Amino acid sequence: MRRSRGAELGRARVAALITSAAVAVSGCSGGGQEGAGGPGKPAPRAPGVHSWTGSPCQLLAGAPLARGFAVGSTTDSADPDSREDIGENDARPRYRQTGCLADLTGPDGALWRLSTTAAVYEDVGTAHHAYRVREDLDRAHGRGTERVHDAAYAKPADDQGRPGRTLLLWNGDLLLSVTAHGPYGSKEHEVRDGLGAIVENTARRMEDELRDRDAPSPTAS
Repeated sequence: MRRSRGAELGRARVAALITSAAVAVSGCSGGGQEGAGGPGKPAPRAPGVHSWTGSPCQLLAGAPLARGFAVGSTTDSADPDSREDIGENDARPRYRQTGCLADLTGPDGALWRLSTTAAVYEDVGTAHHAYRVREDLDRAHGRGTERVHDAAYAKPADDQGRPGRTLLLWNGDLLLSVTAHGPYGSKEHEVRDGLGAIVENTARRMEDELRDRDAPSPTAS
């Protein structure tokens, strides 16, 4: 099936989002040089560049996440305690997790669903490792991953007849997952553009709002 121009533009906007994030990461650290990970790959940020919040759903308030969409009821799922990850070589990296589940009302009044989870790691390397593990597992299970950038990929997220899309993004100490689902009974080609716009704009807003403006400048790897 020929992909719509709107869907292609949506993917281009997501790529631009990730590229701009990479530029922001590497701008203070000689990004683009080999020492910063080479062209197209963001230099790791110093730990602490993103902050945990106990009210993640508030980050989605304000401007619509996509044209014609309104945020309805929301549920925070913030965990104030640090968790341990398996890591590599018996390491036990720690991270704090926060997330939001929200109902969205579409332009025609139909109910969509959005969920986002942000894990803020104490170490940049372990956040990157967690991202690679997730991507490898999705590929191994044939989940139709679509590379958006060196530090982000998307995949289908069908849920009992609700077509959906997930975007997974790594940026320094942050591992961010955003999933949107269309209305029950909708077809993938009918909601593709809306799903792309929602996950793109949500990822942009979450990453920006979680960024600590007082954090130290990025450092090259």
